[in-house]
Amino acid sequence: MGIKTALPAAELGLYSLVLSGALAYAGRGLLAASQDGAHRKAFRESVRPGWEYIGRKMDVADFEWVMWFTSFRNIIVFALSGHVLFAKLCTMVAPQFRSWMYAVYGALAVLGTMGPWYLLLLLGHCVSLYVASLLGQPWLCLGLGLASLASFKLDPLISWQSGFVTGTFDLQEVLFHGGSGFTVLRCTSFALESCAHPDRRYSLADLLKYNFYLPFFFFGPIMTFDRFHAQMSQVEPVRREGELWRIRTQAGLSVVAIMAVDIFFHFFYILTIPSDLKFANRLPDSALAGLAYSNLVYDWVKAAVLFGVVNTVARLDHLDPPQPPKCITTLYVFAETHFDRGINDWLCKYVYDHIGGEHSEVIPELGATVATFAITTLWLGPCDIVYLWSFLNCFGLNFELWVQKLAEWGPLAQIEASLSEQMSRRVRALFGAMNFWAIIMYNLVSLNSLEFTELVARRLLLTGFPRNTLAVLFVTYCGVQLVKERERTLAMEEGQQDKEKLE
Repeated sequence: MGIKTALPAAELGLYSLVLSGALAYAGRGLLAASQDGAHRKAFRESVRPGWEYIGRKMDVADFEWVMWFTSFRNIIVFALSGHVLFAKLCTMVAPQFRSWMYAVYGALAVLGTMGPWYLLLLLGHCVSLYVASLLGQPWLCLGLGLASLASFKLDPLISWQSGFVTGTFDLQEVLFHGGSGFTVLRCTSFALESCAHPDRRYSLADLLKYNFYLPFFFFGPIMTFDRFHAQMSQVEPVRREGELWRIRTQAGLSVVAIMAVDIFFHFFYILTIPSDLKFANRLPDSALAGLAYSNLVYDWVKAAVLFGVVNTVARLDHLDPPQPPKCITTLYVFAETHFDRGINDWLCKYVYDHIGGEHSEVIPELGATVATFAITTLWLGPCDIVYLWSFLNCFGLNFELWVQKLAEWGPLAQIEASLSEQMSRRVRALFGAMNFWAIIMYNLVSLNSLEFTELVARRLLLTGFPRNTLAVLFVTYCGVQLVKERERTLAMEEGQQDKEKLE
């Protein structure tokens, strides 16, 4: 009840005012803390000179982001630009061979970056999963795929296989794990699709063309084989009306996001402050809550930029890749929480939906989530923090279903039925606000540190109780209501469009 119900405009205006004021207040506290801590000894390694002409230093704690846009920027631009030009030439001259050309270019790029032995190593994994697909046994393909993935995540095999990379450079470990992990997932998807559609008789060449598509190779996102093959097999692909404009818009938004992050890190040291717990503990509760929230928002922006750039190139190649993940600001249920839509789609198709069915029964859902997060743990690399992260998010996903089942129980369902639709929406938003902070805390464990998560939890739940705890909860409640209003508006617009199409 209350999902499609509108709230009074004055009430929504109040929510907007409260949320805007709270974000501004928390931002002011973070800005002051960043200025005060800029010259601390603990910040020297991760706060470096930035805009020297105005005396601003820059937070460089995220080495991947720094590497992407400093030392490796030209290499990335060169590789993707070469792919775009090569793809355009092939599309004009021999569009029927474009998938082959993409694979050859991708394989040569991997060869030049990581060396011939690494390329042969990946080809070995591709061939082994292709042979398994010929047997037509999905359990064997999935088992072998997980075993291959484990060989890149667990010692001693990971140490042995990493020796196949030629040379040493800053992003070597990142590229090794990215290329290897995504290769295994792509090969497993190929094998499972081959088992599901034995009449189509996919070849080893189809697998190689799928795996060595350069824009997706190192960092994803991953497209399941059936989608990739269907889109890449179009001999003369045709763009939808306005597609090029949308591609230019996506590229422009990615550039704007990169510039915005660069500016942001010159004023807010959100990645460095959590590393100094004594300093972080001095922050007011509002700034500390904003710091925890901003860490998750940054991780989303980082993923959105990475996938935005890659997806722009893929869409130029007439593909429809997975979209960037939903912003953390719009999430208040665990069922929609993910930081990589491609991985999420892969897990849902081959594990979560296969075991959980309609996701309406407690026991099948428990089995589905345990299996899904077990594979996710293997994908991320088994360690204590990943175990804890997986357990917390698995619990959160199941707890949502338990609460839903409890709400459908007779007495509680009658209580909700006695409420007006607007009041029902308010009650649900209150639970959504609490769930929102559970999502933040559960994911902050892996995105930052367990110690910082404990500090935030202690300050917001114990030290700041009840005043600051309820204040943060009310601000979050306002945000959830605004998100619900946006969802309601979008649903109405989609319904109107569908109605117009039928007429």
